[in-house]
Amino acid sequence: MDFDEDKPIWLQLVEEFSRRIASGSWAPGAKVGSVRELAAEFGVNPNTVQRALTHLDESGLTTTERTVGRFVTSDPSHVDAMRSQAATRFVDDLVAALRGLGLTYAEAATLLIDRWDHQQEES
Repeated sequence: MDFDEDKPIWLQLVEEFSRRIASGSWAPGAKVGSVRELAAEFGVNPNTVQRALTHLDESGLTTTERTVGRFVTSDPSHVDAMRSQAATRFVDDLVAALRGLGLTYAEAATLLIDRWDHQQEES
């Protein structure tokens, strides 16, 4: 993962871990890797990973059970709400960028549909 120098690494890890949960890469109820494992995977300080995971615990996306480990929430409604919030943020940014380029609603919609179909064909 390439980190953005303008944003704290722990926040970027929160985004990546949240993306993994939203996409199902980290399935509901699944055990999350240890702080040390994740620190090695991302090449960062374990304290940075711990801070990101603590944020996920506080947001309810993960839970920590003493002596057993950390697990992804089993509550699908919580994951769905997080996924919806993240998608809304992305779409809001996209709309602002497209409006900034002077695209009309129809042009933006056509572009989105074309790109959606193009990416599906590539997969």
